[in-house]
Amino acid sequence: MWPAAAIAGPAEELAALFSQSCLPFAGRPAALRQWAAKANLPEVPEPARGRFTNGAAGKVFDASNTAGKFVLVSSDDGICAVVAEKAEDRRVAAALENMFRASGIAFRLIIERDDAAERTLHHREYLAARGRLSWKILAATVRDAAPGQAMLTASPQ
Repeated sequence: MWPAAAIAGPAEELAALFSQSCLPFAGRPAALRQWAAKANLPEVPEPARGRFTNGAAGKVFDASNTAGKFVLVSSDDGICAVVAEKAEDRRVAAALENMFRASGIAFRLIIERDDAAERTLHHREYLAARGRLSWKILAATVRDAAPGQAMLTASPQ
């Protein structure tokens, strides 16, 4: 089971949603979509869905709550992502790594860099594993003092 996080703000909520959805179900879109249905996450219709999938086949679910606006993206190819409308860069990284530790996930930061094309974006790439599950994880945030959009993506390894 994936532990529930103590929610303190948007960054922590993002990490908690990621741990409950993407980590157990990355690579298994049908199972992820069943989980979203059981969690009563409504499906996001077009044209909004297309803004999150960039034209790729998949489904998008609204996971917004009192902590902010969140979506869950389930690509048909098994890649899973969660997006927060507003979260602080450093808090997202701290919340993600704290969630890894609390969940018993071994992880290694392999690349940290600013986006070459869009300098306000910051990327952190991780390799992570727990038991027989392993993932490549990308954390993409807005590098600014003010909160901006943040995305956590998992693909199975």
